[in-house]
Amino acid sequence: MKPSTIAIAAILALTNGQSLYNISSSVSPGDDVLNSFMSYSIEFSSFPDFAGNKSNPNTYSDILLQNIADIIGSKPHIRVGGNTQDYALYNASLPYALNGTYDLSKSPDYPTTIFIGPSYFESYSTWENVKFSHGLNMGLGGNSSAGWQALLDTVPLACKALKGKLYMWQYGNEPDLFSISTHGIMRPSSWNEETYVEQWQNGTRAIKSLIRENCPELLDDNSYGYLAPAFGGVGNKLKAPVAWEAGLNTDRVIKLFSTHNYISGAESPGVTLQGTLMNHTNTKRSVDAHVAEYRAIQKNDPSPPPPVFGEHNSLYNQGRPGLSNTFGAALWGLDFNLYAASVGFKRIHMHQGTNYRYGSWQPITTPKATLGTKAPYYGNIALAVALGNTLLSPATVSHLPSHPQADRESAYAIYTHNGTSLARIVVLNLHSYNTTVDGAGIAPLPSPLPRANLTFTFTFTITSASEGDSVPSPGTELSVRRLMAAGSDAISGITWDGWSYNYELDGGRPVRLGNVTVGETVRVGERGEVSVEVPDASAVVLSFPVGSGGAVGGYDGDERLAARGADMGLGCDL
Repeated sequence: MKPSTIAIAAILALTNGQSLYNISSSVSPGDDVLNSFMSYSIEFSSFPDFAGNKSNPNTYSDILLQNIADIIGSKPHIRVGGNTQDYALYNASLPYALNGTYDLSKSPDYPTTIFIGPSYFESYSTWENVKFSHGLNMGLGGNSSAGWQALLDTVPLACKALKGKLYMWQYGNEPDLFSISTHGIMRPSSWNEETYVEQWQNGTRAIKSLIRENCPELLDDNSYGYLAPAFGGVGNKLKAPVAWEAGLNTDRVIKLFSTHNYISGAESPGVTLQGTLMNHTNTKRSVDAHVAEYRAIQKNDPSPPPPVFGEHNSLYNQGRPGLSNTFGAALWGLDFNLYAASVGFKRIHMHQGTNYRYGSWQPITTPKATLGTKAPYYGNIALAVALGNTLLSPATVSHLPSHPQADRESAYAIYTHNGTSLARIVVLNLHSYNTTVDGAGIAPLPSPLPRANLTFTFTFTITSASEGDSVPSPGTELSVRRLMAAGSDAISGITWDGWSYNYELDGGRPVRLGNVTVGETVRVGERGEVSVEVPDASAVVLSFPVGSGGAVGGYDGDERLAARGADMGLGCDL
């Protein structure tokens, strides 16, 4: 079947009237996301906490990764890196994985003097069927003898640990900030793109020589490559297009164009849940700046590596309590990641670390935080379901543009089968709704205001007479699954389609709660329209059944999840 062109008209019914907007969506072949689109970045100094070691593997983290694999067909790829990779030196006699010293003037959240020992690399052996990117120290490695020696010492250890599980290498984290970072200056004020490229090439060529000597099988074209340049954003001192023009990829070893994004900062003035995170216009503006950067690179290199967010999350400096750890942040993450996919980003790595406020889970109990599944993880699960099993049926995401004032809602269409089949629609109501005192997520309000609903209505109009089977016929039932919590300020009590992933229930495995409505469906009307109510601060995934009037490809991957426990009672589209 040739690619179909489907016009989708979305009508948003408001309590005080209707706001009508009509959008035509045409999906072309070749825009699919990569497998394991929903992936993670883990802070270098926190990796032993998240993964454990051979004698004490962190099985809780592995369960959370497997939950996602049961939906999308593969475990998330793990990028091990972040600021602390550029502080890490090597001590061969260290009897444990990592020794870190904190300098509170630089960061209270991670050590800035770090030595790792041989057992650090055991953490790469604790999770089966996971591919890893290992971050190497350019911050010290590019300008000090101790840093360079750490590179020579650790590349052989890393490559041996990563045999059969290598995703990519990364040399240096956010080098565009090396001369201006508040966490420690690593380069002089004269630091520029030309010097960066010279040091990056010197380091990556040495890395290749070390791999050739110790792990030659990892130099295969399908194994050897880099996530780069891994700049911290688009507005810092060094610019990716200038670095590219200076010859950054002369050796053609960059396999994925990696950039980083944070919507704002934890201590930035004026940051709010509604105005900063639950704001589709703000999210779109932030991602679009990266799209413009990538297009600038394409002017000099028509075929640059595919773009990915190698590290991103809500608010830099590890997030803010009451914002980054709330259900509103889970909705923000779902919106951000789907929009990124719709404009060409092929994979995302959501960053986290021990005690980080924006983390999807806390891997161990510390004096600062309790082990457990956090609100953002539920947004990760909803994203996985929206995309479905991308190993069996690659997914293309189409953003459904709304009217110019629609800061507080967004919608996406998910296509499979090379862009020819509409499989799912994702709708987000980003209007905040708070049920706790001061929106802190702790003490409940005695009398919260009633929660409003928005009704989204979609009509399906075929633009080619030969493609009538590409739209759902009247009477077709679509499944309705909801991402819900008591409010946008909630930090607990969150569910996806009635499932809880709380550690306290079954170690992070999905547990179906009995007090949540599930099993909803909506029908396509006689005029080809379908409507769904979406409460404020919530999201919905509508799924088309296979063969429903020709709207095929509704596979969600949930049957693998159901297969893990017959008592789960989870329906699926296949």
